[in-house]
Amino acid sequence: MSAESATAIQRSQANQVDLLDFVDWTGVECLNQGTSHSLANALKQGYREDDGLHLESDADEQLLIYIPFTQVVKLHSIAIKGPEEEGPKTVKLFSNKEHMGFSNVNDFPPSDTVVFSSDNLEGKPIVLKYVKFQNVRSLTIFIEDNQSGSEITKVQKLVLYGSTVETTDMKGLKKIEDH
Repeated sequence: MSAESATAIQRSQANQVDLLDFVDWTGVECLNQGTSHSLANALKQGYREDDGLHLESDADEQLLIYIPFTQVVKLHSIAIKGPEEEGPKTVKLFSNKEHMGFSNVNDFPPSDTVVFSSDNLEGKPIVLKYVKFQNVRSLTIFIEDNQSGSEITKVQKLVLYGSTVETTDMKGLKKIEDH
């Protein structure tokens, strides 16, 4: 990699922020989460920094997470922290796909798929196919399996990095009168 491209990558990462402030919490859903180990433990500020709290799957190892945003965002990278054995392995990301369930999640091609090794489950950002996540209103995350193939998947921390898309406030525009 040339010095210019390395500098460009560092510059693009420097403009990325934690998208937590742009999550529409009223629409957030997680299918197959344990009742005492919910998504808030891995996603919300304060909770996700506490290693004693985590998101845990209930009936089997799969989790289906739906995160709507309050405004359009560009998603750059994802960071997941999880235990070596029960941490997520195959994570499929879907941009702007609503109302997905376990019965139809495989009917759609994912915008990107990340296969985590036990090494990159330490919360370091993994850069996504940025071109696929330019106008994201919602993100569906399908955690298909975990590192050991066990029945329970655990996520200690989930962070989405990106930037907001500058949009025009159509209500703020005034009509130009003909003279």
